Amino acid sequence: MIKWIAAFIGYFLFRFPGAVLGFIVGTFLDNLGGSGSRPRSVFENVTRQSVSPADFELNLLSLCSIIIKADGQVNQRELDYVRQYFLSTYGKEKANAIFRTFNEVIKNREISTQRICNFMVQRTRYEVRLQMLHFLFGIAQSDGQVSKAEIQKLREIAGYFRVNQHDFESIMAMFIKSTDNSYKILEIEKTATDDEVKKAYRKMAKKYHPDRVVTENEAIRNGAEEKFKEVQKAYESIQKERGLS
Repeated sequence: MIKWIAAFIGYFLFRFPGAVLGFIVGTFLDNLGGSGSRPRSVFENVTRQSVSPADFELNLLSLCSIIIKADGQVNQRELDYVRQYFLSTYGKEKANAIFRTFNEVIKNREISTQRICNFMVQRTRYEVRLQMLHFLFGIAQSDGQVSKAEIQKLREIAGYFRVNQHDFESIMAMFIKSTDNSYKILEIEKTATDDEVKKAYRKMAKKYHPDRVVTENEAIRNGAEEKFKEVQKAYESIQKERGLS
């Protein structure tokens, strides 16, 4: 509809050339609005994941290796965590092919945390990067604890991923327990009112809903479901603590 209005205005102002220009501009605006019953955000196309599965797998594996080596030692349980993830997601044959490709790649170039993160930022949605960060925390915690060196490296990755501080603290609270963990997960203070708690829960449940994680990677989608459950558990813990219904 917009394209015809724009074409009419263009014709009125500049005759035929204006009508053509108006039609082109109007078509662009119509496309931004999308078709069908669901309204689309102007930013939807530029935030949708556009990285190929192969690039995604190799870059994720590179980040895994960075976290495994973050504290200066290679822990077998962390290696097993990563290997099990790829085996369960892709099957033995494809997982082994991914590992072989990765080994060939790192022979020819040094792994750069900033370069990898910049690549992913340009090609993935924010929600996907949150799930990647969640997965990397899982690797760090798989040996029973998250070391200071690992936290520092994870914080560095979060910075390159352009993950805000509240989201980082929320994810970290799912792996490093403290007395106010539930509040950290919901990104609120312990002094928050009951209404603020409910509002925070609704906001976090929406942010971390698995449907918002647009990716072909099964394990990242599973991670979204786990994080969504953590948000629910945090809210239920506060409900129990405060006697909320």
